[in-house]
Amino acid sequence: MRRITLNTFGPWAIITGASSGIGEEFARQLAASGLHLVLVARRLQALNTLGSELARTCGISYRAIELDLTADDALEKLSDATRDLNIGLVISNAGAMIPGDFLSLDYQALRRDLRLNVQAHLDLAYHFGSHLAQRGRGGLLLVASTTGFQGIPFAAEYAAAKAYVLSLGEALHVEFQRMGVHVTVLSPGATDTPLIAASGFDASTMPMKPMATRQCVSEGLAALAANRAVHIPGYFNRMLTALLPRSLATSMYGSMMRQVTAGRSVLSKGILQETQ
Repeated sequence: MRRITLNTFGPWAIITGASSGIGEEFARQLAASGLHLVLVARRLQALNTLGSELARTCGISYRAIELDLTADDALEKLSDATRDLNIGLVISNAGAMIPGDFLSLDYQALRRDLRLNVQAHLDLAYHFGSHLAQRGRGGLLLVASTTGFQGIPFAAEYAAAKAYVLSLGEALHVEFQRMGVHVTVLSPGATDTPLIAASGFDASTMPMKPMATRQCVSEGLAALAANRAVHIPGYFNRMLTALLPRSLATSMYGSMMRQVTAGRSVLSKGILQETQ
């Protein structure tokens, strides 16, 4: 478990998609460092359960905010709910995947997915980035994916969205340095979260075992503390991304996604998950 400094990143941290998966693990590790938490997701009961546990075990305060980040007024609601807090860290983690043949997917579901995977990151970076710049310290961590390094057939919108997050974070890393603000893009490979099962993957038959969320988050926080622009958690993931040509990666991952989505009746409806 990685601990980070309150002086730089405290006293409050915002985590989107905090009800499960990577977001939940960020909450646990940040609470262990003594940061107070703003937990954001659509499932309020799950947020309160997690927040109450961390308040009891770590002695922190928390605020649970039930929010659909695809809504037109999402940023306004989040801003109003946190206006009285000194936010030192923003973990923009909420994401979604709609696997399947692009033209078979529901168009409106794709648009909602795009708002969550792209616009929500932009909104959080711009709004809270201004606050962090005024403080002259703090951090912004954007959760992308190794899928953002190349196109992925049968996950075309998701991979394209993650490419946007990667590019945005790399650029902001440079811009925010002069303001004393750390910016890191965390780009996990397959990680043991509810998104794996919801997207149709069988972890037991995958080419490599999904990474534990604990390791993924610990490496992400270490990268943020060191102010690295981009971090891929896991040595094998880093080597695979560095050595595998993009065209081969597109073909290989596309073949995998074709197998996952073959024959699934949900393709015409799509899948929307709020956490990664």
